[in-house]
Amino acid sequence: MKVLRPFVWAAVMVAAFLYVTSVARWDVGRLFRQGSDGPIWVGPANAAPGFSVDEQNNIDIYKQAREATVNITSVVYRENWFMQVYPEKGTGSGFLIKSTGEIITNNHVVSGSSQLTVTLSNKKVLKAKVLVTDPRNDLALIKIEPDHQISALRLGDSDGLIVGQKVLAIGNPFGFEGTLTTGIVSSLNRTIQTEETRELEGMIQTDAAINPGNSGGPLLDSHGNVIAINTAIFGPQGSIGLGFAMPINRAKAMLEEYQTKGKISRPSLGIQTVFVTGDLARLLELPEEGGLLVQRVDRGSAAEEAGLRRPRRTVIVENYPVGIGGDLIMEVDGVRVEGKETLQRVLNRKHGGDTIDFTVFRNGRKVNLKITLGEAVTVLG
Repeated sequence: MKVLRPFVWAAVMVAAFLYVTSVARWDVGRLFRQGSDGPIWVGPANAAPGFSVDEQNNIDIYKQAREATVNITSVVYRENWFMQVYPEKGTGSGFLIKSTGEIITNNHVVSGSSQLTVTLSNKKVLKAKVLVTDPRNDLALIKIEPDHQISALRLGDSDGLIVGQKVLAIGNPFGFEGTLTTGIVSSLNRTIQTEETRELEGMIQTDAAINPGNSGGPLLDSHGNVIAINTAIFGPQGSIGLGFAMPINRAKAMLEEYQTKGKISRPSLGIQTVFVTGDLARLLELPEEGGLLVQRVDRGSAAEEAGLRRPRRTVIVENYPVGIGGDLIMEVDGVRVEGKETLQRVLNRKHGGDTIDFTVFRNGRKVNLKITLGEAVTVLG
């Protein structure tokens, strides 16, 4: 029996070895997974890696909008201290709205340019011309003559925007073409001051990174519709999370007027005013809440036709001549006048031929006037 014992042990060890290597399904990892809900690390799968819903949305919109977003280069000739003329190059962005080559951008991207070129996403460079500008809203419509089929973007509706909704910006910041940034609508109806001391009202604020070179590019919603035109940043060196975009409905109004009239008109009222309130208003025997005191009414102007009254005489207030006896404008289109900017803001939303409602203080009582605005044309191309 002792002779057979080694053979028995050998057979048992062989059987055990065969069982361990061939039959049993050992999972050494489970010794280290006590209390966990799943594996600590999962190796690469055979299937292709996927994207989150939000990532896929970004990718799809970029693919759709990239080809319709262009780089705009303008050349402006300036004069130095030595009276020498030199070219100064500027860059910005824009986006195609028609396959026939119409492009929307900012007015400040093309303003003063004597040479304008557009670089498409396929690197092709084409000359462009300015069709029309709307400086009040910092908008411009330019055109190229494409020799092949090109993509265009859909224009959305900026009136229904909500703070917090996702937005995507595409442009050429610092010359890095085809750059995509994402963010949200941070606020609505912002008023900003431009370098030309002009106010832009009703702007959309976003934290999507906008930098020099993004101006004129599209701000899109999660469906790929253009809801605004990237226009300005807060901070001279670049984005600090405060970007501003002009609502697309302003551009749609410009396009509609250009299509029907072949031009863009700005309203002409024909008055000069001074803002009075408080002590000064009481001194002039006017209501304390004050308003815009008419100082001049131009001959043949819309204001004269509507019967707005000029001052009858002049008094000196702190060495400053003030015309009195004319109308005091207290409300404009139902908005209380709180400064000269009140009237300007209302006029910024008007065109030649539109009407404007004034509530004026005259001879101790309030009078309502309806004025049909004149037309001052701004058109190029």
